[in-house]
Amino acid sequence: MNYWLVKSEPEAYAWADLVRDAETDWTGVRNYQARNNLQAMQPGDLVLFYHSVSEKAVVGVAEVTAAAAPDATAEAGSSWVAVRLRPHAPLPQAVPLAALKAEPRLAQLGLLRQSRLSVTPVNPAHFDLVLALGSPDA
Repeated sequence: MNYWLVKSEPEAYAWADLVRDAETDWTGVRNYQARNNLQAMQPGDLVLFYHSVSEKAVVGVAEVTAAAAPDATAEAGSSWVAVRLRPHAPLPQAVPLAALKAEPRLAQLGLLRQSRLSVTPVNPAHFDLVLALGSPDA
């Protein structure tokens, strides 16, 4: 299993929207590095769901349910792809960007190193640490 982080502006598509929809195609990614990360995702991989711009916090965990396929929102014949995600579990408490930056063990987290990239891999130790920060006992 691999771990990832996806970013979404909550005003455009929030965690609550994913929960309401039960599943969605993660479309609209138009950055080559992010596209390559989408292509590497496999069913069963877990994904940190990050609210960007206004909230700036990890709010839940999604699961990849279908591997990369052509993005229906892209021009026909393009190389853009989308994966299918479903909600796995909300975090008991959101993990704000400030808390991620304050944790020295997360210094190499893709979100902090390449803040503009919308889809990044997450190593297992970082994934577990973010989950711990989002639990009331952390």
